Amino acid sequence: MNNQQMNRRVGSIREMNVYKLSFDTAMKIYAISKGFPKEERFSLTDQIRRSSRSVCANLAECWRKRRYKAAFINRLTDCEQEAAETQTWLEFALQCHYIDQALFDELDQKYEHVFAMLITMERKTESFCKDY
Repeated sequence: MNNQQMNRRVGSIREMNVYKLSFDTAMKIYAISKGFPKEERFSLTDQIRRSSRSVCANLAECWRKRRYKAAFINRLTDCEQEAAETQTWLEFALQCHYIDQALFDELDQKYEHVFAMLITMERKTESFCKDY
């Protein structure tokens, strides 16, 4: 999250870098998971798609609950949990040779960046919840 973004009122969660990054990463995972074996359809494929999408969905809920500080923080925590789950599914995909190390590293790093932004939001909860 840059200083310009922190200093102006954000009208929509879609304007936030953390949402954009998590959404774009979830879409990349969706595209990649189309190539997973059919026998993974009801396990790894569904799970990794669900958890990656849940990061964005929980961010949207978090944004709408920002008038309540505790609810805001709770949803941020949910985002972190879903991002961590997605990282675990990515590790399974790597170990099963559905993705290569370079792709794993790229996606894993994107989620580490998401974590950093979520932690910043949690530390600066007052700036998100005060003007709502």
